[in-house]
Amino acid sequence: MDGLRFTIPPANRYDPWFEDGNIILLAEDDDHRILKAFKVHRGVLARQSEVFETMFDLPPPTTGLDAIEQVDGCPVIRMYDHPNELSDLIKAIYDGVTFYQRNAEDFFTLAGILRLSSKYFINHLRVKAIRYLTETWSYTIRGHDEMVAQALVAPPVDGTTYPYVHPLHVLNLAREVNINVIVPSALYFLSIYSLKQLLSGEHPKLQHVHPSCPSSQLSLHDVSQYTLMYQHRINVILDFIRSTCGDRNVDAQCRAPRECRRVFSRLASNINQSFTPRTGPFHNMAQAINWIEEDKTICDSCKHSFSRDVSALRTRLWDELPSVIGLPSWTELLAMDLPPPQVPGCISSS
Repeated sequence: MDGLRFTIPPANRYDPWFEDGNIILLAEDDDHRILKAFKVHRGVLARQSEVFETMFDLPPPTTGLDAIEQVDGCPVIRMYDHPNELSDLIKAIYDGVTFYQRNAEDFFTLAGILRLSSKYFINHLRVKAIRYLTETWSYTIRGHDEMVAQALVAPPVDGTTYPYVHPLHVLNLAREVNINVIVPSALYFLSIYSLKQLLSGEHPKLQHVHPSCPSSQLSLHDVSQYTLMYQHRINVILDFIRSTCGDRNVDAQCRAPRECRRVFSRLASNINQSFTPRTGPFHNMAQAINWIEEDKTICDSCKHSFSRDVSALRTRLWDELPSVIGLPSWTELLAMDLPPPQVPGCISSS
């Protein structure tokens, strides 16, 4: 039986469409009714992905709906991906990609490219997307601080606040494509939301409708992970109020012990009064350092030792964050998800 042969009408030609292309990819729209076609270069895609290379080498089917052997004189491959995601992936292969964080749409574009670059083993695009995600959902305390600082000053976009995407979408994308290095940070920020709100899906950021939007449902596994992180976050801030501030001893070189003890007691009281279930301890600790540094009634020795001790505490607690949810260290997570690039010509010795 001869395969079906036809021409793609202009309305069904999707970007990119290269007139000198030598293979056509067909994908269905959201309604699974209209075929959208991409005319591309077989060698370009095969060079980027062994999956594509193998797919293109397979003989075409000769019966059924998939028996389309030639379109515009080119062999045809049916793709089972969303056309928008496939379009973004192909353009990224040809032109490279720059990721942005101007609105939620930028995240969904990244999600689609990450999803398909993982599916088709296009490592350089996958790594670039992961690195960009870690700029917001960081594995360092400095990255956390920069994210919070940006959130405090960035104006709302389309009615949503920075980073314009819900951490539940970030977490579910990470689960979908098997990325762990952003999970602790995503879960930490997720734990600032109430469980009731997460289960109801009522938050505006969870109302986005987009073909590349990850699931808005909190999985049963992540309910337990959320609970562990939520309880840990509360314990950290309460221990900070009681032990680090309220019960703090003055520095050995303190010149005004009574006054300095009063300052630390007042600090503990102020943090306690402002504490809510949404309090972020890492930001709260940074604020405490600033409050003490600006207090003119505390001696320099106590001021410097408090700043030193709280900075060290923040770093230690951040380093321990993956272990709260049973993950290995940040260093190990980085090695799994963002291994150092191979140096051409280098052969490791055994």
